[in-house]
Amino acid sequence: MSLEQEIAKRRTFGIISHPDAGKTTLTEKLLLFGGAIQKAGAVKSSKIKDHARSDWMEIEKQRGISVATSVMGFNYKDVKINLLDTPGHQDFAEDTYRTLTAVDSVILVIDCVKGVEIQTEKLMEVCRMRSTPVICFINKLDREGRDPFELLDEVEEKLNIKVRPLSWPISMGKTFKGVYNLYEKSLTLFTPSKTKVEEEGRIQISDIHDEVLDSYVGETNAKQLRADVELIEGVYPDFDVDKYLSGKVAPVFFGSAVNNFGVRELLDTFIRIAPTPVPRETTLRIVEPEENKFSGFVFKIHANMDPKHRNRIAFVRICSGKFERGSNYYHVRQQKNLRFSNATAFMAQDRETVDEAWPGDIVGIFDTGNLKIGDTLTEGEKLLYTGIPSFSPEIFKEVVNMDAMKTKQLEKGLLQLMEEGVAQLFTYELGKKKVVGVVGALQFEVIQFRLKNEYSATAQFVPQNIYKACWISSKDPKKLAEFIDSKQRHIARDKDDKLVFMAESRAWLQMVQDNFPDIQFHFTSEFKD
Repeated sequence: MSLEQEIAKRRTFGIISHPDAGKTTLTEKLLLFGGAIQKAGAVKSSKIKDHARSDWMEIEKQRGISVATSVMGFNYKDVKINLLDTPGHQDFAEDTYRTLTAVDSVILVIDCVKGVEIQTEKLMEVCRMRSTPVICFINKLDREGRDPFELLDEVEEKLNIKVRPLSWPISMGKTFKGVYNLYEKSLTLFTPSKTKVEEEGRIQISDIHDEVLDSYVGETNAKQLRADVELIEGVYPDFDVDKYLSGKVAPVFFGSAVNNFGVRELLDTFIRIAPTPVPRETTLRIVEPEENKFSGFVFKIHANMDPKHRNRIAFVRICSGKFERGSNYYHVRQQKNLRFSNATAFMAQDRETVDEAWPGDIVGIFDTGNLKIGDTLTEGEKLLYTGIPSFSPEIFKEVVNMDAMKTKQLEKGLLQLMEEGVAQLFTYELGKKKVVGVVGALQFEVIQFRLKNEYSATAQFVPQNIYKACWISSKDPKKLAEFIDSKQRHIARDKDDKLVFMAESRAWLQMVQDNFPDIQFHFTSEFKD
């Protein structure tokens, strides 16, 4: 198969949502429809032995939440789907932001009872920054939820994107009858099935005014559906695929992921309209996926995926050409060639060796410490993929070693966890005090848990009075040196040795910015001097 044919077959997307909207459940049901698993597990059920396949870390199983991005590949109707399930919990948002750099489109899950929530708004902002195409899946229709039109208005208002329903619910909660597919003019009746894929009874209804509809859903529901469809066709313009691909319109589907309902319609439409791998920006030029030479970037690193073997795996998104296991590729940051004899494809925690991979695919490369998040691999060209920054954290705590005999283990653990992007480490120039910065407090719990269980190191975290970590630069090296000299107590370095100013309050930061106009203060680690 040619490179162009391989690219045309691929769809790489992420699933994002507020916690508890049903994201991990939907992920699992997509795997079920793709034949990647035969039975759905339940994260919190002790009766079912299989945990949700995408939540595999010990702490995730204990808490019933996703804290690390999982990568899963499966085939559906001759399309190779690469699915990235992201943490829903806002405390792990930075991992989600980075994952969004590796996907070509997104499915956004919304709870029909709660509607659009804060975390959903934040994630949508990141999608808008990149004009990422978004499909909305309004979930939990088997519960008494809010009016569908009200939900659509809220999505448009809060997420600042136009919507176009492509399916429509017939009642909800206890009287939920099913969905009408506006795109294919067909009716699917609701039959709950939590663990297996049943062949859904899809009934072709080319004319919604046909009385046969009444016999399936009842006269009252049929009348309401006709009125709703008339309103939809009157209010919303016809669905335009190009507007969806440019991130201007989000098609909307309704269903119940826990009952496998509405998932097939979503998946069938997704493989038809979602983008194939897209061109990507670098420091030198835009790279097209059809280019013959391989290139890709590291968007995630995970240590100790297999507790029996201490290993690090770098997740690489392939952007152009063909990746071949055992080949030498140029590591742009270190300016040297590396040979990757071990490469794997993922199905949650399960891995299989992969000999070749194509644009859109995610491969795992075993790494001894050479690779970092944001690194670019090429066949020799010295370009760097852009858009994978670290954001300024919101909570800062000093790391205190509780066992002097395990200092080396603590340092190794901290270094590896920071390189994974779990949190950010700032080491002060004076006194070498180590401060960890995170987006949400729960991350400290994860770090503590993993340091203890994976590195046998015990640490406490002491709160610090820090408002923001600002990366600093200046066109005038002399002015930068003067600034560092005058603010020595507040200068630290991040894990990449970049200079960071640790500001104690918003007002003080503003005053320092006013007093030092030649110093640039950056709120992400990726900036141009």
